[in-house]
Amino acid sequence: MAGNKRKVQEVNAGSMADIAFLLLIFFLVATTMNKDYGINRVLPPYQEDQTKEMEVKQRNVFLVFVDRENRIMAGGDIIELSQLGAKAKEFLQNPTRDENLPEIEIKEIDLLGRVAVSKGVISLQNDRGTHYDTYIAVQNELTKVYNELRDEASQRYFQKPFNELMIKEQRDAIVAAIPISISEAEPRVTQ
Repeated sequence: MAGNKRKVQEVNAGSMADIAFLLLIFFLVATTMNKDYGINRVLPPYQEDQTKEMEVKQRNVFLVFVDRENRIMAGGDIIELSQLGAKAKEFLQNPTRDENLPEIEIKEIDLLGRVAVSKGVISLQNDRGTHYDTYIAVQNELTKVYNELRDEASQRYFQKPFNELMIKEQRDAIVAAIPISISEAEPRVTQ
């Protein structure tokens, strides 16, 4: 009876590897990857000497603070998000040359000539408890102000919106006339 043992046949695993490989290829091709989104900002270039602090006059700073209840304080007043853009735009333009609003510097810019450039800086600070959606909405509103100002300048000088300017020198001239100056302060914790 001992010599009557049956041999178990081996399963051919070669085709299994082929099937697994084909399934892997199928899922790699058919799957879509989520794209990460963020805030579009160009960081300043790295400088060796970071110890130099920039002196900014108080009148040139527009303070925007978002607290833990998502209330927005801008220029010393509690405002709605819908009011932030108009308040920031008025600050940056200083149309009446008010002594409490930012200084205006006359600069010679290629293709534009002598242009009044605002020395205004928008300083944004939020609380650690601020909702992320509110933070992004405030960032978007401030960026929209600069985009509107650039569009207005582009229309005035080149009769086209800023995003339609294809000549690099024209775009650079508008950017020099309307520089984005948004400073973000360290988030703080309020009680």
